[in-house]
Amino acid sequence: MMKVLAFAASSSSNSINQQLVTYAASLLSNAEVEILDINDYEMPLFSEDREKELGQQDAAKEFFNKIGAADALLIAFAEHNGSYTAAYKNLYDWASRIEPGVYQGKPIVMLATSPGPGGARNVLATAKTSAPFGGGDVKADLSLARFYDIFDAEAKRLSDADAQAQLEDALAYLNQP
Repeated sequence: MMKVLAFAASSSSNSINQQLVTYAASLLSNAEVEILDINDYEMPLFSEDREKELGQQDAAKEFFNKIGAADALLIAFAEHNGSYTAAYKNLYDWASRIEPGVYQGKPIVMLATSPGPGGARNVLATAKTSAPFGGGDVKADLSLARFYDIFDAEAKRLSDADAQAQLEDALAYLNQP
């Protein structure tokens, strides 16, 4: 059985990307899934000076090791001003000091959503383009726009048939026996 590490690249307590990745993970029938909250990996803002002063952070090591123990990754990227959230970028930067290939050669399915028409496409494009530099192998990606129009928060599931079909297609790599 495939071990999948799933998380949203967002620190918001009401993250729609956390809702999306949690729902997506529930659709994986042939996987053992661990869902992370990146708030559990909060660290000082990365800089070389802080790294010299504080050393490698235990939270970064733990995050890096979680990736290493997984067979595949499922990540939903929140977009802040067209890019990564500061929380995720900081976590990634600290982890990259352990090894530049943070994703450790793992296959990745990347998701992104937003309340508006953009669907967090900018950050998804950035994440997809930069993944190989971080040792990631992107198998599929999906941007879903207008989250509140296509997701039933009460039922905690997509309510739009087209979005559901797109998500299932994106997850097909992770849903193999």
